[in-house]
Amino acid sequence: MSRAPVVRAIAAFAVIATSLYIALTMTPRLGLDLRGGTQIVLETRDSPTVKADSETTDRTLEVLRRRVDALGVADAPMSRSGERRIIVELPGVLDPTKAAEVIGKTAQLTFHQVLALADQNTRPKQGERVIADEDGGMLLIGPARLTGDGVSGAEAGLDPQSGTGWFVTVDFRDRGREAWAELTGDAACNQPGDPKRRVAIVLDEKVIISPQVNEGIACNVGLPGSSTQITGSFTSAEAQNLAVLIKGGSLPVPVEVIEQRTVGPTLGAAAISASAQAGVIGVALTALFIIVIYRLVGLIAAFALASYALISYATLVALDATLTLPGLAGFVLAIGMAVDANVLVFERAREEYAADRGTGAAPGAASGSGSTGGAKGSRTGDPKGSRDAVAAGGGTKLRQALEKGFRNAWSAVADSNITTLLAAGLLFFLASGPVRGFGVTLSIGVIASLVTAMVVTRVLAQWAVNRRAVSARPRVTGLSDIGRVRRWLNEHAPDVMRRRTAYLVLTGVLVAVSLAGVALRGLNFGVEFTGGRVVEYATTQPITADAARELVSDAGFPSAVVQASGPGGSGISVRAGQIGNAEVNRIEAALEREAGQVSKVRDELIGPSLGDELRRNALIALAVALAAQLLYLAFRFRWTFGLAAVLTLAADASVVIGAFAWMGKPIDGVFLASMLTVIGYSVNDKVVVFDRVRELWGARPKETFANVANAAVLQTVPRTVNTGLGALFILAALAVLGGASLTDFAVALLIGIVVGTLSSAFVAAPLAIVFEQRNPGAPPQPKQRVTRKREGSGAVV
Repeated sequence: MSRAPVVRAIAAFAVIATSLYIALTMTPRLGLDLRGGTQIVLETRDSPTVKADSETTDRTLEVLRRRVDALGVADAPMSRSGERRIIVELPGVLDPTKAAEVIGKTAQLTFHQVLALADQNTRPKQGERVIADEDGGMLLIGPARLTGDGVSGAEAGLDPQSGTGWFVTVDFRDRGREAWAELTGDAACNQPGDPKRRVAIVLDEKVIISPQVNEGIACNVGLPGSSTQITGSFTSAEAQNLAVLIKGGSLPVPVEVIEQRTVGPTLGAAAISASAQAGVIGVALTALFIIVIYRLVGLIAAFALASYALISYATLVALDATLTLPGLAGFVLAIGMAVDANVLVFERAREEYAADRGTGAAPGAASGSGSTGGAKGSRTGDPKGSRDAVAAGGGTKLRQALEKGFRNAWSAVADSNITTLLAAGLLFFLASGPVRGFGVTLSIGVIASLVTAMVVTRVLAQWAVNRRAVSARPRVTGLSDIGRVRRWLNEHAPDVMRRRTAYLVLTGVLVAVSLAGVALRGLNFGVEFTGGRVVEYATTQPITADAARELVSDAGFPSAVVQASGPGGSGISVRAGQIGNAEVNRIEAALEREAGQVSKVRDELIGPSLGDELRRNALIALAVALAAQLLYLAFRFRWTFGLAAVLTLAADASVVIGAFAWMGKPIDGVFLASMLTVIGYSVNDKVVVFDRVRELWGARPKETFANVANAAVLQTVPRTVNTGLGALFILAALAVLGGASLTDFAVALLIGIVVGTLSSAFVAAPLAIVFEQRNPGAPPQPKQRVTRKREGSGAVV
């Protein structure tokens, strides 16, 4: 008996049990929109060498963003106010006195030569100071020889071969490289073991590490090069923390906390409740749909989806990610999209079962009753033997079909997930802020989807088809019939590629109309991109944030962010876009209808929370991700397939952006998240189609490429329809029931998924045909399967 099923079962149980333990024992961090938090106002100060102005304040803001949100999942919005102030909002921190601890250290990073050990009698000279080292001992250090401006990065690493364990690599800029060589060269002039041979790295008046210069370093030469390595008895966590402190500690100028306050959630309780109900209804509809379509294996897939949700949630909680409403909505949508891997396997198993019965291989129609393997035994033996023989024959075919379904669907599942992981990894390494966070959550979702589909579903489905009650009734499994859609397509075999020129022309028109919308109406950028105005009011009568939010919306500002603020939530804070004094007076008048006399206690302009650097990094990351996907698809398939997929992806994104431009809907952080989701879904869909094209082309080398592409599109229609409907059920529930807070998110994804699904068949495939006609090549060679020689009779008990 093969050990593989047992290993898979143990692995599935271990992953689910661990995830369940984390989910039950750890508390999630809720975002500003769900729970509120603390708002901190920082002000930059001049340093001896750098003047604090708008430019240095923006650079300081980006460093603070990296420090607070190293993974991009903390959801701590930051924006510049005026020339020298930075507003930081920390979710879930309801005690302002703890806010400074959460935001981290705010001083400059400096490097010093250690002059001597110190005690209470040590009197430092000018420029020198006494400070405690990382172990609590006292050091006398000289003036700063290098600041954080000279550091470009730091990263933890592990070298198991040399036996040095964990280390931290520090990278320097040009100025920092020279200063570091001089500093270590001076320290190296002292004997090994002498305190003067140490270099102190100081952050926030605290030594984070003070390593000795290696014995092999020459006096007055120092450590040359653009990087250096700090070794020690580090644990993994210590090395990672040290790297984060060194990399994130280089503030251009010092900052000072000048104000701290508690703020309430940006969304009302009613909106949160409605969104939660919409998510539950959407997931329930998706699970019900899968069960109706695939019966028993559909029920197993529904359980696998629940496991996916558990694994993903536990991973996010373990990473201490902040859960926001759009993030949770995207998480719910990911559950619907995780159906895809299961659907790919089940549709392939249906094809294999139909082919094994001799009723037509894919594309072929399954008809008739179940197989009657062992019929001879049924004529000569007793009735029980007949039933057992039939059950054994049906069970064997089910087992074989299911196994082939998992094996043959693996290439499509692997390719689609690898392209997604490529994009997610590049978003994490090249982008910052919420775009980096999207890369983290997308990676978690992809890996969890693979685990649940290829391990959890496989273990349970194989166990189910081995039951005698199931094998005797193949129709119960949902795998014995290829379905009405596939049967109709097989019987009529429509030539959808015959009108490929018309599809491409129509696509060109849609893209032109979309770009015209951007050019004529422009994009309605939200506060995150444009900045805006924050006005805080004190009221003589108490008013809830929900009531104030409704009044401000009625005054003509439905997208304004309204929060309770001040001591005990006694004030109201309104954050809107670029509004003038007339609009501010209108908001004030609206609040006075229920809050009594309203007085303005704060009124200031704020910069964008998604600043220029974040946007630039996001665009660079997306461009590199698309290029990497193009190269991967060219390597795995053909360059014509990769180019067709990327061009179609650009058309999909253009249509969604154009639709929002024509409708005047806001382009904000929520829209950014939905667009990234659309791109991921669209690429995944096209990889599945091209994987089938590659397979059929290798099996039918003498057919025209257009006929092969047409057959591939028809064969993937059931998978495309079922996966798309699984996601659309959730999106429709979010759009209709989720309230205004999620409407734009759901609308963008509805448009994107519909367009992305259609474009795979009617744009990507026709483009591939056009490219192949201009650059014809030999079809791929079909895979040669290696069969192992069977030992013994092959019989099992």
